[in-house]
Amino acid sequence: MSTRILIADDQDDVRIGFRLILDSQPDMTVVGEAADGERAVELARHVKPDVVLADIRMPGLDGLEVTRLLAGETRVIVVTTFDLDDYVHTALRNGAAGFLLKRSGPTLLIEAIRAAMAGDTLISPQVTVRLLRHLRSPAPDATPSHEALTDREREIAVLVAHGRTNADIASELFISPGTVKTHLANIQRKVGAANRVGIAAWAWSSGAAQ
Repeated sequence: MSTRILIADDQDDVRIGFRLILDSQPDMTVVGEAADGERAVELARHVKPDVVLADIRMPGLDGLEVTRLLAGETRVIVVTTFDLDDYVHTALRNGAAGFLLKRSGPTLLIEAIRAAMAGDTLISPQVTVRLLRHLRSPAPDATPSHEALTDREREIAVLVAHGRTNADIASELFISPGTVKTHLANIQRKVGAANRVGIAAWAWSSGAAQ
């Protein structure tokens, strides 16, 4: 089944380029385009894509606000020119399912979409662990849970924070990928994270991954 993608970017040439790349993939279809944040949210709620690619700097709502509004409904991957710490931190805390720099190229873009669909997260290598390590204060939306993580759950949260995929974790801990997914679902519920990136942000901000 084809992955349905919505492209939100205020630059026509970027949207055209992304569409050409993605529509050439046998398992991907672009189902809509938006040149501003408000239209992106409206269109996403109408066409219900599997993945939204959101630029940060757009008229009206920016990509960070788009991410916050849509993260609970679909997977949002932020794709931007700007490698700024504040942007990355806010995107991750708002529930982004990935963060890519436009200069990362088409291969990484395709991999990020497939990773998001598989429940994993891809972040441009230039910004990943380096920036997550700076998350020292608790995320504003992550209310402490009354239910503590088990030792295994904490171990998995730390591995997620260090950029490990589900397959990496399964191999390292000698458990099945399905067991990893079950643990991740429990961790998300307990720490109030929208996805695995939120788990990573929680692990760094709480000190668990230090």
